Amino acid sequence: MNLLILSSSTGGGHDMRAAALSAWWSESGGETRTLRPLENGFLLYRWGSAFYNLIQRKLPLFHYLYFHFLEWASLHRGHRRILLSGKFAKQVAEFTPDLVLSVHAHLNHGYFRLCKDALPEKRMKFVIFCGELADGKGFSRHWINPLADLFSGPFEETCEAARRRGMPAERTLASGPLLRKPFYNRPGQPSRDEFLAKYDLSPDLKTYVLGTGANGVNRHRQVIEAFNRSGKPCQLLALCGRNESTLADLSRIKKSSRVPFVALPELSAPDMALILRQADCLFARPGAGMTTEAIACGTPVVFDLSRGVMPQETNNLNFWKKRAPSVLSTHNPSRLPELAGGEVPSVKIEMASDPGKLLDALRTLLGK
Repeated sequence: MNLLILSSSTGGGHDMRAAALSAWWSESGGETRTLRPLENGFLLYRWGSAFYNLIQRKLPLFHYLYFHFLEWASLHRGHRRILLSGKFAKQVAEFTPDLVLSVHAHLNHGYFRLCKDALPEKRMKFVIFCGELADGKGFSRHWINPLADLFSGPFEETCEAARRRGMPAERTLASGPLLRKPFYNRPGQPSRDEFLAKYDLSPDLKTYVLGTGANGVNRHRQVIEAFNRSGKPCQLLALCGRNESTLADLSRIKKSSRVPFVALPELSAPDMALILRQADCLFARPGAGMTTEAIACGTPVVFDLSRGVMPQETNNLNFWKKRAPSVLSTHNPSRLPELAGGEVPSVKIEMASDPGKLLDALRTLLGK
């Protein structure tokens, strides 16, 4: 059966979930295709996605203005208002999906209708998977389309937020996190000794991981300098993602650093899961993608709120406040040595061996 996934490269969580679902669906014998109509459509939509990522890197607090503008503007809510939609409709018609699933708030109305109009003879099903962890100031109204056949989210808190905004209760499903295969409880997970050997780390030092967003959001240099000043014994793993300039900068200061650290480029899913399972603490933005991965791995987290909090991030902080013993966060990355030295909270959930609850629901919609 053909599954069409609608995604966007704003941040990293949407594409992460799209790639995970594509892999799981293909493994079960289905065909998938992922389309990103914002990045591959009208120039204004491409610019809007790029602008989202720019302010995420430079000034997250500005997202309060951008988020509320998009909530009001409803640029993609009506299918007749979507510009240069012919290319998208043609791609849909060529793939002939039996099921369309969106992982992005702004693809749940107009683009769903364009899919239907592209193949009027097919009775394709429409599903929304929302990666937000709970309700909050950044829970977009565009996530909700009561005409969708199913609204699914990782936790009951997500579904509660959807029902409050008008999604019929009988068509909501708390299906568990949608993640890549290594984040589930599966046999053959690497041990701590394997982790230490892989990254040439000491078994006698605590390991703190400096996280990064998909678009290079990090405060690695400030944190490393703060640990050097503190004199606290530890070792650091600095995740640089695709940010080559940060990777090069850290390589230049490695020999002069008093605290040992390893700067890493973009990691595979198995490596990322290995690191999060073994880390004594993760320092990262409260984005839905990395926060969900930390929850799946039971990783203690200190949240980086420097340069402000995005509205979308408040949703995930609300989930953490509800599920964890406490929340540790800071607007000043230089405080990490002080915060990580104490008790750092984590959220622990029971992970299955796969996202079977979601996959079963999709098959049920298709009558399989």
